Amino acid sequence: MNFYRKGKSTNQPFALPQLLRPFVRLMRLLTVRTHSGKYTGARLVTSSYSHSRRGLSPKSHGSAAVVGSGVPNPGLCFAAAVGSCGPEVEALKRSIGKLENKLLIATWQVEHLQMHKYFQPFRPASTNTKPETGTAPGADQNSSEALDSSAVTQMKPLPPAGNLIVYDKDCSELFDRLKPPSGFYRIRPKKYQEPFLAYCDMEDGGGWTVFQRRRNGKVDFSRDWVDYRDGFGDFKLWNDEFWLGNEHIHSLLSEGKNLVKIDLMDWEGKRSHAFYENFKITDEADKYRLQYGLYSGKAGDALAGGGGMVEQWSAGLSGMQFSTRDQDNDRYLQGNCAKENSAGWWFNRCHAANLNGKFYRKGKYKGVHDDGVVWGTWKGLWYSLRHTAMKVRPVVFLDVTGSGAGEQ
Repeated sequence: MNFYRKGKSTNQPFALPQLLRPFVRLMRLLTVRTHSGKYTGARLVTSSYSHSRRGLSPKSHGSAAVVGSGVPNPGLCFAAAVGSCGPEVEALKRSIGKLENKLLIATWQVEHLQMHKYFQPFRPASTNTKPETGTAPGADQNSSEALDSSAVTQMKPLPPAGNLIVYDKDCSELFDRLKPPSGFYRIRPKKYQEPFLAYCDMEDGGGWTVFQRRRNGKVDFSRDWVDYRDGFGDFKLWNDEFWLGNEHIHSLLSEGKNLVKIDLMDWEGKRSHAFYENFKITDEADKYRLQYGLYSGKAGDALAGGGGMVEQWSAGLSGMQFSTRDQDNDRYLQGNCAKENSAGWWFNRCHAANLNGKFYRKGKYKGVHDDGVVWGTWKGLWYSLRHTAMKVRPVVFLDVTGSGAGEQ
């Protein structure tokens, strides 16, 4: 079935069978053919991997199949001596694993595109399947079949991946294994939890799992406790806004041996950033209490509240529980910081940093409360930032020079 991208002047087909080409190449490696066309040698896989399709048999050369460079030839191996193929079998197993993961990631991406209707079936201008006058019967048989309404309108679901599914625990593992482009991928930080969709930033040194992003103000961040716990926003395009969810963030950060980077950009396009080591939050029973280690960067340590002791006492966020408009866990006795600042966040009395606040355009704003998207040690409390992102990866991963420019 061909799919066509919406909003494009040219109809470029998106062919699902292309995603199976790596798997087809694997099948070619696992079968040997002679000049006569009969298959010799031995299959190295179980029947669950057997695949038969017209036109997929490997080209023959002499008495052995021609295989890709650097890949062991199982036919030659078995022809030499039975039981002498240990290294070749292990190499093929590794090749199988790599191809399985490539196929699975492509399958997930197609499912996501179909779910959000980024691609739609091509619908011809006319659905009349009757041949025109003067056309020989059967001459337009292929066109008639292509115009069949059931074939056009129905989208067959992808086959289940079964036991081939392999989930990475975060984007750093995915980067180390495949080095894919930035985008949304399913990860599973803990083996017992269900996989979930997360945005992986593979450009800024690679391997970042993004758990908060502000871009355009389309998503309302003034939410209740359940929304912040489970996550909200758009998980479709590279510039969508979202909060990954405190439960997911807790599972990502629970080990604590990580580095969180906070990307900031003002309305003139100037960028800055802050790093925090060993950033983590507790579970829901403890109201997702915030803990973090050493700061470094250019934007200033706004999470600590600022420079003075008074500011740190009233606005420092270390040890603070998470608050929302319907769950007040801050230390401000005269009011509710989350309600006043239109955001869920780790408030003290209240803050010097709040990246979930109101999205004010053009930067500077006025109001009763400093409720914008603020990082006080960089632009002050009355300047609402244009773009923010909070992302995490293992602290030992920080060996890529040039990291610090932030998301593009």
